[in-house]
Amino acid sequence: MAASYSSRLAWSLWVLALLLLPGVILQISLNWAGPTDIPFTVGFVAVQLGAATAGAIISSRIPGNAVGWIFLAMGLLLELLFAVGAYAELGIDMGYGSHLPGSGIAAWVGSWIFIPAAFGLPMFLLLLFPDGRFISRRWRLAGWVLGITVVFAAAAKAFVPGRIQPGLENPLAPGGVAGEVFQVLDSVTDALALPAFALAVAGLAVRLWRSRGVERQQLKWFAYSAALVGAGLGTSILLPGGLAADLAFLLGLLALAGLPVAAGIAILRYRLYDIDVIVNRTLVYGSLTVSLVAVYIGTVVSLQYVFRMLTGEGSQLAIVASTLVIAALFNSLRRRIQAFIDHRFYRRKYDAAQTLEEFGARLRDETDLESLSDQLVAVTRETMQPTHVTLWLRETERKV
Repeated sequence: MAASYSSRLAWSLWVLALLLLPGVILQISLNWAGPTDIPFTVGFVAVQLGAATAGAIISSRIPGNAVGWIFLAMGLLLELLFAVGAYAELGIDMGYGSHLPGSGIAAWVGSWIFIPAAFGLPMFLLLLFPDGRFISRRWRLAGWVLGITVVFAAAAKAFVPGRIQPGLENPLAPGGVAGEVFQVLDSVTDALALPAFALAVAGLAVRLWRSRGVERQQLKWFAYSAALVGAGLGTSILLPGGLAADLAFLLGLLALAGLPVAAGIAILRYRLYDIDVIVNRTLVYGSLTVSLVAVYIGTVVSLQYVFRMLTGEGSQLAIVASTLVIAALFNSLRRRIQAFIDHRFYRRKYDAAQTLEEFGARLRDETDLESLSDQLVAVTRETMQPTHVTLWLRETERKV
């Protein structure tokens, strides 16, 4: 009965998330800058719908795991943030306040709800993934500290005096000493934000370091997706702007949308061990792409310089020649990078391949059956590392 109730609750919240999605699109439309906003609209919708959907699936199947409910709450609160923002802008900036009662309260809700949505819940996600429990009692205490910090931070943003978006004085800010207290609290919680998030990341790192077996594979899925998010969003911050920065930001958003999907795969253990292949391919083809782009740019620049020295102007032949160089280098460079990645990051796989290759070479020259049997058992132990190895040889029937 409890499982059925949890499932109905999870999917009911998911339906509510679907109903809030138009608010996301409306909020972005009100700040529309041009056609380039379309990919970001898709990205933000994918993030929130992905979190809500993954949360509903996990919560309906494993209601005792807090991670599913965290994802579901993240999707709902982020969508609510956009929805109240759109409502407030329509009521205040667009001059429809008389027709949209409560637009000031909507702006007030939007001024503080991002704290639990984009800060508090992600921290607890890092601390509780994948089984929904803290690592130890000490980390449970750390969770209490982080929870209290989030509550105070949200309260400070909710009641600090000053202007809130979109250009409205905080309607619930107290005056006098109480207002000054909230200003101090706001400054303190802002200063604690980075250390608090670092503590949550440290909790995930400790869990990864201690993990073994299935839990380690689950954490690999999560860490892989988080690394893609960090790479995309971090690159967009480091770049000076323009198309490259926008593209990196969009890739970070799409990776963020894939984070709850990866978490769902990890928790539900669907094709769990495929993550090793995915990481391997990402390292290989990511390195290959960077290398080929660097070679292409270097070749084009060099050949254009040579053509200018010889003829006084550039030539399209530089681009053609660079493309041919890239085509010639692709397979050999991919094999070299694959070998390096296997040797550096997948040493056990590399050593196993080397051992099997050496055994195959000995197999061609070995004639002693007993020696060959011993070598086969040794190779199996070294490469597969089973608990027990037994070799059974079938005796051939002798003809009378």
